[in-house]
Amino acid sequence: MKNIAIIGSTGSIGTQTLDIVREHEDLSIVALAAGSNIRLLEKQAREFRPAIVGVWDDDKALELRNNLKDTDIKVVSGLHGLIDVATYIRSDILVTAVVGMIGIRPTIEAIKAGKDIALANKETLVTAGHLIMPLAKRSGVRILPVDSEHSAIFQCLHGEKHNKISRLLLTASGGPFRGKTREELAGVTVADALKHPNWSMGKKITIDSATMVNKGLEVIEAKWLFDVTPDQIEVVVQPQSIIHSMVEFEDGSVKAQLGTPDMHLPIQYALYYPNRLPLPGERLDFTKMNGISIEAPDRDTFRGLDLAYLALTIGGSMPTVLNAANEKAVAMFLAEEISFLEIYDIIEGCMKAHRVIAKPTLRDILTTESWVYDHIENMTRG
Repeated sequence: MKNIAIIGSTGSIGTQTLDIVREHEDLSIVALAAGSNIRLLEKQAREFRPAIVGVWDDDKALELRNNLKDTDIKVVSGLHGLIDVATYIRSDILVTAVVGMIGIRPTIEAIKAGKDIALANKETLVTAGHLIMPLAKRSGVRILPVDSEHSAIFQCLHGEKHNKISRLLLTASGGPFRGKTREELAGVTVADALKHPNWSMGKKITIDSATMVNKGLEVIEAKWLFDVTPDQIEVVVQPQSIIHSMVEFEDGSVKAQLGTPDMHLPIQYALYYPNRLPLPGERLDFTKMNGISIEAPDRDTFRGLDLAYLALTIGGSMPTVLNAANEKAVAMFLAEEISFLEIYDIIEGCMKAHRVIAKPTLRDILTTESWVYDHIENMTRG
């Protein structure tokens, strides 16, 4: 029996993880945490009967505690509650499905507690990869990528431990605005940006896909996950979302992982690694495909990709600035406070104004996040 804890259980990755648990009797949920959706969290708690559930909002936690008073489930709240869920003693693996930099502290504490990490929280490695990867190595903990692209690379590298990587080829769908010009993007709406052609994801990551900032964050993640340099990571657009990513080795051979755009596959692979188990769902029918196309990204229009490469090249605290500025700018766009293209302007403005900390501690990372939010408020107020 493998015991699983999930932070972010009511989101897209969290709910799909629970789909997989329903299909397998050898998986058990022992701890769950969510932000504020206590209606769904209560439903999950009653179905899976974890020992502990966490809610970020204290008032919501009090409400949930009252709702679950007929059970023996412990309800905790806030950051300490999130850490309690992440480090729960009976869990074997933590699925980090929470969105945002809020996932860093619980992930660090879970690693210290000896938990394997099924990582779906980009921000953890983007901002603190230099802390996370050495800590995981010292703790003997596995970081198992859940993102479809990083899972694809992870799968391609299985059995290739002694072979040198030449390039990683991260694929991107191109999002809902592929092929559009900057002029055409000037007036796009939130509803337009949320219409992803292939994937069903949460709002924040869907906007990140539309700006291609998401792919830039994945470039930074890939550097830490696979110990490669920025110039070894290339982004290509694969509009059908059939090739999930590729690895080129030094002899010129390229391995690719293909499949339908279904996040259940990388989640299940992380939970059962290195084994593959049956998974219901669609299968690729190569006889019915019109083709698989590859093209270069439009980096002039979708500036998020180059901003991410710049942040990675500068290093230190700059990836934190990129990430925090993007989080805030996307939230503002979703609230219809700024335009789509202003997301890039806000990120770039923060990066230009920041004084880089070469080797940021966790405290430095969190302080930098606060600085970014204050700087954006001053930018937009002015």
